[in-house]
Amino acid sequence: MGDSYEIRTIGEITAGTPPQIEDITDADAVLIFESSIPLACSVVYGTSTAYGRISVDQDMDGGAHSDHHPLLLGLEPDTEYHYRVQGTASDGTLYVGEDGTFGTTPAVVRPERNLASLEAGARVVGVSSNYGTGANDGLWGADMAIDGQRGTAWSSNGDGNDAFIEIELFAVAKLWAVEVWTLTMSNGTAQIFSLTITANGGDVFGPFTLEDAAQSYRFDIDVVAHSLRLDVVDSSGGNTGLVEFAAYGMPVEY
Repeated sequence: MGDSYEIRTIGEITAGTPPQIEDITDADAVLIFESSIPLACSVVYGTSTAYGRISVDQDMDGGAHSDHHPLLLGLEPDTEYHYRVQGTASDGTLYVGEDGTFGTTPAVVRPERNLASLEAGARVVGVSSNYGTGANDGLWGADMAIDGQRGTAWSSNGDGNDAFIEIELFAVAKLWAVEVWTLTMSNGTAQIFSLTITANGGDVFGPFTLEDAAQSYRFDIDVVAHSLRLDVVDSSGGNTGLVEFAAYGMPVEY
């Protein structure tokens, strides 16, 4: 308990420029710092000098080094943040920087791309049936569910709760949401009340409930997939089908 340790300023062991916050976005930032001696480095940050969050080097592996670049994650757009750099040398000396500030950028609107659309290169690889036994690219064919047009629709040939459609994406993608718009007829038939979505023939999401046929409904998912199959769980029977289906995410590069 009688051992002492020393606290010194981070400027004493700064090699080149002082610690800098760089690559600032509306959601994250990076602290860049090169120390003249190996350190186990961290940065505390928050919207006040009470901080509240801490980040360490991603490649620290439990040791000390001189090239530091911890990520500051979970930031809010258009907000001022306080931060303080600190590090520990192998002899136990603590090096602490002064409080600094930086501001995040305004929120960026990131348009979503429908990866399950014909335009994006997706295609129908399986369907229970098309009305009148027509082709997928014909009137009421399965392609109409992914053509991006709400004036067209896929209608099955009386499949009711047995209706399904399977869509293959143009590439493996990380998906975070799907959007479904059910078909309905003037007599109340053909409306899907609930359905499941199966990714890659394995992971099943849902059942998802479609409250009515007046609009599309969005559901969050979290999966890496190349194909999606929609299966009707409950419906009003008849020529069940879809006005539109969409899947939002980002292609995965290997």
